[in-house]
Amino acid sequence: MWLPVLGLIIGIVLGILTEFRVPTEYSSYLSIAVLAALDTLFGGIRAHMQESFNSSVFLSGFFFNIILAAGLAFLGVHLGVDLYLAAIFAFGVRLFNNIAVIRRIVLANWQAKKRK
Repeated sequence: MWLPVLGLIIGIVLGILTEFRVPTEYSSYLSIAVLAALDTLFGGIRAHMQESFNSSVFLSGFFFNIILAAGLAFLGVHLGVDLYLAAIFAFGVRLFNNIAVIRRIVLANWQAKKRK
């Protein structure tokens, strides 16, 4: 569980300390990719809390979701259709669902410890 948190901390520190700027024409692709990555990250946290975490499923899902989301946005731009909205909706719903399950697990664990 510490590896994703370490990666997040390293990414935040590198983002703050460097002057890297994403060109505006790629910002929609990056935002979709970040949303897909967050969805996978919270799905991994949920799986860890439910004791069903599998690192190969996590890693393959992480990269597949990012590529799928960016691919949908790219295809939508070339077709003139806002396909990125489908990715935002799908990953957004999954993200909030994972967060809700994580919250329920944390509350159940907290209440169980409180009773003891």
